[in-house]
This record gives sequence, C-alpha cells and structure tokens, in this order.
Amino acid sequence: MEDKSFEEEHPTKAFGWAARDQSGVFSPFKFSRRSTGEKDVRFKVLFCGICHSDLHMAKNEWGTSTYPLVPGHEIVGQVTEVGSKVEKFKVGDKVGVGCMVGSCHSCDSCSNNLENYCPKMILTYSTKYHDGTITYGGYSDIMVADEHFIVRIPENLPLDAAAPLLCAGITVYSPLRFFDLDKPGMHVGVVGLGGLGHVAVKFAKAMGVKVTVISTSPGKKQEALDHLGADSFLVSRDQDGMQAAMGTMDGIIDTVSAMHPILPLIGLLKTQGKLVLVGAPEKPLELPAFPLLMGRKIVGGSCIGGMKETQEMIDFAAKNSITADIEVISMDCVNTAMDRLMKNDVRYRFVIDIGNTIKV
Repeated sequence: MEDKSFEEEHPTKAFGWAARDQSGVFSPFKFSRRSTGEKDVRFKVLFCGICHSDLHMAKNEWGTSTYPLVPGHEIVGQVTEVGSKVEKFKVGDKVGVGCMVGSCHSCDSCSNNLENYCPKMILTYSTKYHDGTITYGGYSDIMVADEHFIVRIPENLPLDAAAPLLCAGITVYSPLRFFDLDKPGMHVGVVGLGGLGHVAVKFAKAMGVKVTVISTSPGKKQEALDHLGADSFLVSRDQDGMQAAMGTMDGIIDTVSAMHPILPLIGLLKTQGKLVLVGAPEKPLELPAFPLLMGRKIVGGSCIGGMKETQEMIDFAAKNSITADIEVISMDCVNTAMDRLMKNDVRYRFVIDIGNTIKV
C-alpha cells in the first residue's frame, strides 16, 4: 500500500524518468512534489548532470536504493515560485541543487557549515524526507527544495556545463581547500581523469597549483596537457616514470572508485604529504603503515561540501571561467548514456537537457 501513497501525498504533479528495479532501466514516471512551503524554492529543471553514483543507485549496488528511483543531484534551472519566508531567491533566478536537500540544522557539523557531514543529512534522491516521503532527484521537470540547500548560479556560467559542478565540482574543490592544497606553487597529483578528475585539474590550476595527472590510460596524455592545462602526466603502470616522480607532490586527490593500489601513490608524496580519497571503491584498500610513518604522511577522505562552501565553489568557478566538459543528451537517451558511462565512454560528463526534451 505504501507505494501508492507517494502518488497521493503531494499536490503538485511532476514528471520524470525512474528506475523501477535493480535492472537500472529507466522509463517515464508520473509522481508528485510537495507544494511550496514558506521556506521552499520551486524551480523548473533545465539541465541535470549524470553522476556515476546515479548508475550505482539505479542498480542498487550500494544496497540503499528505494524504487521507483528518480536520480539526479546535479540540477540547475529557473525559479518559478518562492515561499513567503524565502529571503535569498526570487522568481526568475538561476539556481541549482546538489547532493543534499536536508539536514538536522542542530548538530556540530550543521553549526559549522558542514551539513554534508550531518548524521541526518537527507540526500536529493532515494532518502526519506522530513515528512516521511521519499526524495526524488533531477531527472524530472520540476524541483522543490528548502532555500538553505539552493545554490545561486552566477549569470556568466552556462547552465548545462555548470550543472556537474554541484557534485563533481564541490567534491574536488572542498579537499583542495580544507587540506591546504590550494597554495600557489604547490604540486598536486590528480588520480583518474574522469568526471571528477578533469574538474579537479581545472580548479587546482586556477588556484595556481602545479598539477600532475596520474592515469592508467596513456591515451589521455594530450587531452590532460593541451586541453585541461595539466603540467605533467604520469602513467601509473609506468614504473620508471612513477619512480622518477617519487617524493615530489604536496598532495594527491584520488578520484578513482575502482580497486587500485595506493602504495605507489603514497610514494609520490613529499614528507608530510596528503593523499585524499574522494572516490569510493567497493572493497577496502590496503593501507601499509610503514610508508606513512616514515614520511609523516596522511591518507584522508572528503565527501562533497557544505552549502556555504558549495556557493563559494560556484562563485570561484564563475570568476575563473571553470565549467565541466560535457556531452548534452536528450532525456530519452538516458539508458544509452548509462551503458556508455559503465564503459567510461564519456568526456567527461553527460548532462540531460531536461527543459527541451522531457515530455509528459
């Protein structure tokens, strides 16, 4: 019975594409959104990026999915309605929603603008909202969210290429800032040149940092150096190249979610260097103690960013003309896009043109 209640519970008709089971196949889906509360912002969705986690969630690979599942947490659009107590936004504004739409607002993390680490953080899709209903993401025509979790998109950022910054962008920007890897003249490695990695290169370069891309794919060298502006390129399987670069990096942002050895990466760090994981391999990584002890090195992690920092990131991106490299697709091509994403066949992020291609 419970599934039916979702349809009745909210007054505003919405339309999107949903996965119905762990086959992960998407098809059109009619559902509903809540009416605009006094602190809510409603907007027409224009573009939504496809994040790798959308694929994991559609297939229930993390065991937390609730079906029907409407993914999408790189959502941008234009405000159509604001609640009576909304202070920051007005109708017509260009806005975005990233990975979360709620938190407790009272824990230490929330008090320190770190809602992303709140134990009660509410994800943008497939999580229970405060009212007990399940959240639905941006593969849909409209979105409603509390103004606290809405980001203003600066005028000079193209909406389609800005969308992936709301997840991929903040995921790499936050650790660069927090772990002090943002100082001009520093040397930072970026492991993996995909949706996250290519944006990490752009942000680090805009901060004045020397960047080395570390990849298993020699074919990405020209792209990394000539198009993205990296200073150097290391093939992780090239033992001579890796040996020559030992002890040269202040920090490394590791964006890879597949199983991979981290001992060689620890070796690339200078004394007191920091290896920060932002990818999430399904199985535990082996962490040898001695290489950490002998260089006072740190292995850390980072997950998206708080709302204040997400707005800072978007403003920094606008000031430095940073956007994601995207391939825009229509809504009805989402299943093909997911198949291609599984094979890493995208440079570097799919973005769905929701505004022009979602048809009720």
